[in-house]
Formats: sequence, C-alpha cells, structure tokens
Amino acid sequence: MTDFTQSSWFANPAEGPDQNAFEGAFPMYGRAYHQDPAAAFDEMRRHGPVVPILLEGDVPGWLVLGYRELRYVLSNPKLFVRDSRYWNQWDNIPPDWPLMAYVGYQPSMLFEIGEAHERRAGAVSEALAAADQFELRANCERVTEGLINTFIGSGRADLMAQYANPIPLLVLGSMLGLPDADTRALVGEVATTLNGGPAAMEAYGRVQAIMTGLLELKRREPGPDLPSRLLAHPANLTDEELIQDLLLTMTAGHDPTATWIGNTLQLMLTDDRFAMTLSGGRRSVGQALNEVLWKEAPGQIAIGRWPIMDTQVGGRRIRAGDLLVSGLAAANLDPKVRPDFHEGSVGNHAHMSFGYGAHGCPHPAPEIAEIIAHIAVETLLDRLPDVVLAVPQSSLEWRSSIQMRSLESLPVEFTPGYRI
Repeated sequence: MTDFTQSSWFANPAEGPDQNAFEGAFPMYGRAYHQDPAAAFDEMRRHGPVVPILLEGDVPGWLVLGYRELRYVLSNPKLFVRDSRYWNQWDNIPPDWPLMAYVGYQPSMLFEIGEAHERRAGAVSEALAAADQFELRANCERVTEGLINTFIGSGRADLMAQYANPIPLLVLGSMLGLPDADTRALVGEVATTLNGGPAAMEAYGRVQAIMTGLLELKRREPGPDLPSRLLAHPANLTDEELIQDLLLTMTAGHDPTATWIGNTLQLMLTDDRFAMTLSGGRRSVGQALNEVLWKEAPGQIAIGRWPIMDTQVGGRRIRAGDLLVSGLAAANLDPKVRPDFHEGSVGNHAHMSFGYGAHGCPHPAPEIAEIIAHIAVETLLDRLPDVVLAVPQSSLEWRSSIQMRSLESLPVEFTPGYRI
C-alpha cells in the first residue's frame, strides 16, 4: 500500500492552512453530530455556505454546504483537484489517522485527475453500461427473495444486517463474476483495509490476491461480466488499474446502496404518508427512494478536494492545499433548493447524493443502484405486507460514520410466512 505520509511533495508544508481561520471551527465528530447531522448543518449554515470544521483528531478543513458553492467546487476539477497529495497538512497527519482510508492516495480512478481519470472512468462507465438490464433485475429478484426466505418464517428480522447490507454486495459480486462465497470474503477484507490498523496490510494483500485470481480467470474464460469487458476495453488498463477500479466500483456501490435501501425502508415504516400506502402503493416506493436522497442521503459528505492555488469560495479565503469537504447532504438541505416533500419530489433529481461533475458517480452507476434499491424495497413490502418496526422509532441508532448516514439496525416484526 502507498506510504501516504510521504506524499506531501505536491504541496508546500510551510504554506499550511490559516490557523486563525479555524478558530471556533465546528467539530464533525462525536455522538451528537452522528445522531443528527442535519441539525448540525443548520447551525453551521448560519455562518455561511462554507465553514471551518475539525475532523477526527482536530484536523482542519472546510465544509462546503451551500448548494451553489458545492456545484462550483465540483465543476472545477482543474482548480479543486481530487489528488490528495496536494494536501498541505500531510506533515501533521499520523499514519493511523482514523480517516486515512478516505484521503490516503491510491492509484485508483478516485484520485486520478485530467486525462488519466477520463480514460479510466470512461472505461468503467462503458463496461457498466453494457450490463444486461433484464439479467440485473432477475438477479436482484433472486437475491432479495432468497434473503427474505431466510427469515420470513421467524416473524422478526433486522432489515439492515439480514437484508439491506447483503443485497448490493451479492448483486455486484455477480456482476463481477464472483461466486457468493468469494464476494463475501472480498467485501470483508476490504472493510478490514478501510478500518486501518495492523490487520489492514495483510487484508489488502488478500484483496489483491482475490482480484488477481479473478482477472486471470477472466483472461482464460471471459464472460458477460464487468472484468471481462474491462479487459477487452480499448483503454488498455493495466492489471493494477483494473484491480483498483474494480475494487472501487464494488465498495463505492455497496455501502451507499445498502444504506439507501435501509433509509428508505425506515422512512416507509415511520412516515404516515407512506405507511398508508404500503399495500400496493407502487408509486410510493419511487417517491420514498427519491425523498431519502434529498433528506437522508446515504453519502453525507465526500472527502475531499484540494485547491492548487489560493482562492475564494463562499466568501472564505481558501489556501492552496487546504482540505475541502463536500457537504453532499448539507447541500441537499439548502433552503434555496430543497423541494417541498409533502407536495411530492418525484422527478426532481437535482440532489447531490451521487456527487457531481467529473468525479461524480460514473454513468450508469446511479441507475444500477436505483434498480437494486427499488427491487429490494418493493420485494420486501410484497412479501411482508404487515411489516412494522419492532422498537420505538426514537430508539433507532445511527452509525458513527462521518461519511454514511446509515442505521446500525432496523428491527421489524411481521406475520410469519412461507419460503418460496
């Protein structure tokens, strides 16, 4: 893995952030923030569309929470680059910093800029677009029905652990041509690498071994899957590029989609506007999915962007190499753009939940995620028409994650049914 702490040569450490600008900065960590980030965003917004923040370990940065300001940043990838080696704080960041997984440079398309990013993102987009939509839907139905069969007879379930979380990884694993067992092993190992610590290096080695073996298999026996299409793509991706981009595609597609499913189920089980139409209310599923993207975006923030020169955003002076954090959920909640959900928000897809600009989710990844999420929610409501929360809504706990707005668990109960 890359030695992240040795990557500071892109920025001049002597020209770090203006420390005076970070006096009174808002801490973006702790239980209060994680339980109600929307309230935190509302408080921050009183101080402008761009505010100084402190990440875990009191690492300084700027949160861009204004919708217009965020579009400006994400629309200018040549000024606000994705390459974290430009960060002016590397000399002050310990190797075991909890958020290292999000900023530590890796040779994936996530951190590439310019033509290199266009080449690799374009190849992934075209490979995803070639997926058979009928096969994708059929696979989603097989996965969701199979998971429901494992708990339908009990009358109780945790819809996060037993349903929402496994669905995307099983569907995406199939798109990669991986057996279910290898898919579960791969995702578990990737999670270990993101957690950092002594086990991360060994886990990353096992991840590379799984992906290397997959590429070798697809060279010998190409099939209708994502790795085979990328191997044949005229972009001529190297093995290292293929491994990095396939891993990114899987991990970036798994957690946000699982969270989208869980948050939508939670909304439909707790909001009277949807609860009244659980039986046969097909349009309500689409409305709930879209409302979640506006109000409880799975990806709350994205770390980060780094300006290559001194600039201004939202009236703030931002120095070269300062860390900018994209407030995706905060921008969605900007009063200047937020839709009236009681009037319905179907068709309004101007949210930032899939990012924006060159480094937003590549087409057609959002469409694939929507197919998975829609089938997951609809299938569950079809099979368990009287499903209700098994605990008070106020007792639901949210994960302590700065990036994801995801429930720890979603316990429900229902009339026991039969496997099909």
